[in-house]
Amino acid sequence: MEKVKTGTTTLSLLGKDFVVIGADQKSSMGYLISSKNMKKVFQVSDTIAMTIAGTAADGQALARLLSAELKIYKMQEGEVTLRTATMLLSTILRSAYKSYAPEMVQLIVSGYDKRGPHTYSIDLAGGLEESGDYTFTGSGSLVAVGVLEDNYNKNMTQDESVDLIIRALMAARERDMASGGELFNIAIISKDKFEWLTEDVIRSIVSKKLASKKQFK
Repeated sequence: MEKVKTGTTTLSLLGKDFVVIGADQKSSMGYLISSKNMKKVFQVSDTIAMTIAGTAADGQALARLLSAELKIYKMQEGEVTLRTATMLLSTILRSAYKSYAPEMVQLIVSGYDKRGPHTYSIDLAGGLEESGDYTFTGSGSLVAVGVLEDNYNKNMTQDESVDLIIRALMAARERDMASGGELFNIAIISKDKFEWLTEDVIRSIVSKKLASKKQFK
């Protein structure tokens, strides 16, 4: 069976009291674009999100599994932390890897808990790393990280952070043939709040950037 794989750009960056997480929407099967509206950012708890890069089916199944496990954990323990979520996901991936049936994914888990905003990257073998100011995965991340490196600072507002995420995703979409789609999936997570950016808001920001780019040509 041929698997649907994602050529992807996923990003997450930290602010003082929030985290912004985003991804493109293109899904491909070899040289065929199978979807321009694929969801690659998933809410797995009240204030935690996960992105997927790699094989779409594996990533979607992991998002569902993690969400279910965290609901059970919350009922038993009363609180879900990012460390709990990432350690659980890391253990699931490590178990699959050792059974010679690895999940072909590279993941970002970001959110807000009692320690504040944090972001982690996890590889297919369960390797877990807490990132610093931002993290990235996928085929277009080599382009996107250049935008982040050049423009990120710790004092950015939420609006500035969203703007930077969109700029980085647009750069990846333009230069990486495996990244793209109609728009982007973007969420802002702060204490006690998980907010999805609407398509209208994202479309407006993208349109303004494209118009500004044309002015300088």
